[in-house]
Amino acid sequence: MKKRNKYLKLFYEILRIRKIEKSIASNYDKQNMRCPVHLSIGQESIAVGICRNLLKSDEVVTAHRSHAHYLAKGGNLREMIAELHGKVGGCAKGKGGSMHLMDLKANVVAAVPIVGSTIPIGVGKAWANKLKNKKKLVVIFFGDGATEEGVFFESLDFASLHNLRVLFVCENNKYSVYSDLSKRQSSNRSITKIAKAIGIESFKLNDHNLFNVYEKSKKIINRIKKTSKPFLLEIDTYRQVEHCGPNEDDYLKYRSISQISYWKNKDQIENSIKYLLNKNFNSKKIIHFYEKKINKEVLEAFKFALKSKYPGKKELKKHIYKKVI
Repeated sequence: MKKRNKYLKLFYEILRIRKIEKSIASNYDKQNMRCPVHLSIGQESIAVGICRNLLKSDEVVTAHRSHAHYLAKGGNLREMIAELHGKVGGCAKGKGGSMHLMDLKANVVAAVPIVGSTIPIGVGKAWANKLKNKKKLVVIFFGDGATEEGVFFESLDFASLHNLRVLFVCENNKYSVYSDLSKRQSSNRSITKIAKAIGIESFKLNDHNLFNVYEKSKKIINRIKKTSKPFLLEIDTYRQVEHCGPNEDDYLKYRSISQISYWKNKDQIENSIKYLLNKNFNSKKIIHFYEKKINKEVLEAFKFALKSKYPGKKELKKHIYKKVI
């Protein structure tokens, strides 16, 4: 029963994120959301599987494809949708948009769109925690493209040298914008071996199976908290939509139909439903209840966003610099 409830909660979270992002996609052409959106459709299992193992006090730093991490860590949905609409009720007061989400109550420290920039920010946060003797864990989410930046190597080296409580999570979706791995990296290159060479233990999951991600990351997180040493986890995954925007169809033809089909067959919404039904953990009645509950929440979030006001002129000069006492 305990495992059933745990796995149903995991499924609910990925279903929730999927339906939220589908709603963003379906509403995007109404021109109320004027910021770019980088959707996590197809990759939700990583955010949920890892964040379900975190304490509220643990911190998350993420990049431009940030919706799933923000929501999985407990970020406020209404404020997120309002932020996408550029409204003052948003989590960044309407001044950041999709790529600059944050919720300090949930310890979503920041989403930063510059490739690789989340890595030193997260390591800096972990260094500050150590100096202040705080036992928080920092999780840094980034894509495979970020591992090509020099700051990736420098940050791992610093975390290794100072034994920082950091979990580096590389969501390897095979593409950096429209360039696949074969155009960017040698076939002999290994992200996990790079980490080990720097002195950081690492592991690669070849599939983004929701329950495997949850169980494996649970062991890794417990290990980091016990040893106070960093760890790198690489997970193979795939985005089902375009790099930027709500389009599902690969109209630019840079990905093969066979590749898209292969990864859609690994879709964690459908595969999780099959697994849970086979284990008698789930039923169509439960799924229908979840969908109804999520649909209501999403509808209310969009209503809140549309009713919220745009930031005024006075807001432009607020929150630029941190107040130092």
